[in-house]
Amino acid sequence: MASMRNSTTHDTVNPTARIALVGDRSEAVRSHARIPGLLEALRLREGLDLDAYWIPTEEAGEGMDGFDAVWVLPGSPYRSEGGVLTAIQDARENGIPFLGTCGGFQHALLEFARTVCGLDRAGHAENAPSTADADAVVVPLACSLVGHEGTVRVTPGSRAARLIGSDRTQARYHCNYGPNPHHLDLLRAHGMTFTGADESGDIRIAELAAHPFFLATLFQPELDGDGTRAHPLIAGLAAAAVEHARTR
Repeated sequence: MASMRNSTTHDTVNPTARIALVGDRSEAVRSHARIPGLLEALRLREGLDLDAYWIPTEEAGEGMDGFDAVWVLPGSPYRSEGGVLTAIQDARENGIPFLGTCGGFQHALLEFARTVCGLDRAGHAENAPSTADADAVVVPLACSLVGHEGTVRVTPGSRAARLIGSDRTQARYHCNYGPNPHHLDLLRAHGMTFTGADESGDIRIAELAAHPFFLATLFQPELDGDGTRAHPLIAGLAAAAVEHARTR
């Protein structure tokens, strides 16, 4: 576990929130390089002070106790699928603010399918290519989204829409896998809502309405803009983390 914090102590009306950045950190993953600047921008622009720790996926299985937010980052296949799923389950069951982007989105669906929907054999085709079609919750996309940009339509009234302030947003992707449409109704029946889709109707945002803050996107909001201002979904996570720290 490595802290990313390098700023000096300063006066603030908000408490410092501890955020777990779950993923196998790599300079080759563009979103990983973006995150320090985004968190610093949140501190300077919004007064949201985040003490961020990179948690390798092998260590994530130890749980998220003591953290005020969990962000499962891109970079799959992860070295430990089990560690990532444990971190997501811990955040979901204990009301810890959660954001999953790209691989984090995919594994949020996988954890929910296994733990909540009872699909014990639910699998991710990237992690286990031999997974039967009937059991694959995450499958190869018909067309790769690596380097793709496009519009996502957001459900009015959803948490994502409230944060974005619009019923659509531009999205940047870097992925080859997405949700299996055959399992979406089962996920919905157990409480997951899908609040964003691309122009073709393919799911791009998932939420848990009953959770204090649980959002996952197939796109990577951390790649939005020039890196000097955090995307509203990331700012939303930061605000939820600070509120969690205030009440912890």
